[in-house]
Amino acid sequence: MSAKRYYYEPADGHGLPHDPLNAIVGPRPIGWIASYDSHGNRNLAPYSFFNCFNYRPPIIGFASSGWKDSVQNILDTKEFVWNLATRELAEQMNETSASIPHGDDEFTRAGLTAVPGQKVKASRVAESPVNFECRLSQCIQLTSADGIAIDSWLVLGEVVAVHIDEALLIDGIYQTALAKPVLRAGGPSAYYTIDETQRFDLIRPDAR
Repeated sequence: MSAKRYYYEPADGHGLPHDPLNAIVGPRPIGWIASYDSHGNRNLAPYSFFNCFNYRPPIIGFASSGWKDSVQNILDTKEFVWNLATRELAEQMNETSASIPHGDDEFTRAGLTAVPGQKVKASRVAESPVNFECRLSQCIQLTSADGIAIDSWLVLGEVVAVHIDEALLIDGIYQTALAKPVLRAGGPSAYYTIDETQRFDLIRPDAR
């Protein structure tokens, strides 16, 4: 590693060809979010600002830059489904990021199968090996440190039902690498996946 440090203050711009923030905080899991509007029209969109925030109850969430259809749909219906984006589904996941007229169906556009949820009305992506059915817990508009409202919205949902392809469970343990999840990295087009050769184990000090 070099001792030299590139320094910038975000308010003044980064001065680089591409903002490094989302490359540094990464790779990130993808929030492939299925929802529906008040007329029953399906929507499916990927969000790279996504993660899990709590165990019990399980809370996951994604952030939307701008007020998108997903946010409006979830606010109206109070539910959504997260679908695991895998390497096999990467191109179809990317296709669902296209800007298309409201009401057009991304499931149909990407050639994906919509399956109704068990606990929510939002559809699951049948081809995805893991789905979380969620109910809205909070929708929060982000603010700057100065309290100025930002056009970015954090949507949090409680996971009320989980679907896992049993091929990903070995001796009852979920195999993260076996699913080949797609993770968003920096730049305009970079993604990664993982495999078992990248694994290493650490035991927390309190568990020793």
